[in-house]
Amino acid sequence: MNKTKIYTPRLKDQYLKQVMPVLQKQFNYTSSMQVPKITKICLNQGIGIAVSDRKLGEGAVVEMTSIAGQKAVTAKSRKDIANFKLRKGVAVGVRVTLRGNTMYEFLDRLISTALPRIRDFKGIDRKGFDQHGNYTLGITEQIIFPEINMDKVTKIMGMDITFVTTATTKEESLALLEAFGMPFKKENTNEN
Repeated sequence: MNKTKIYTPRLKDQYLKQVMPVLQKQFNYTSSMQVPKITKICLNQGIGIAVSDRKLGEGAVVEMTSIAGQKAVTAKSRKDIANFKLRKGVAVGVRVTLRGNTMYEFLDRLISTALPRIRDFKGIDRKGFDQHGNYTLGITEQIIFPEINMDKVTKIMGMDITFVTTATTKEESLALLEAFGMPFKKENTNEN
């Protein structure tokens, strides 16, 4: 009988074996089902400049697809806005939602490869949490991802990365992301 080993991403394995027990003990959960987890990661990139240059929009979709490892889709405007020279149905953004193994693979690449490539990196800000335990991280340059070929980049654009969790508080979500290895800035303990 042929037994093939099913592939499990490194961070998913880490979550099950290391992160869950630590968080369960830290927050005194009675069940492992109470332990917060990341349900999805959403990547969004505004391409408002693509209104005048359509090739920028097409390039942004290709770049986002290569970064995420999953097909990205364009977000189109819903109505005409004359002040912004915007017509209904014109692409104004690119987005992709990652779940499951693809999500864990992206998170691993973000933490271990992309974030350390940011110039003068001192950690990510702790202020991106909302009241529901989700965290949003803003990145100013898409070129920090190794999947992007610098020769083919026509315009440097940023993106937002949102981590949607089952955590109910900021503290739970912060502990979850820190357990995965997210490099948050150290809090200032100086009283001056």
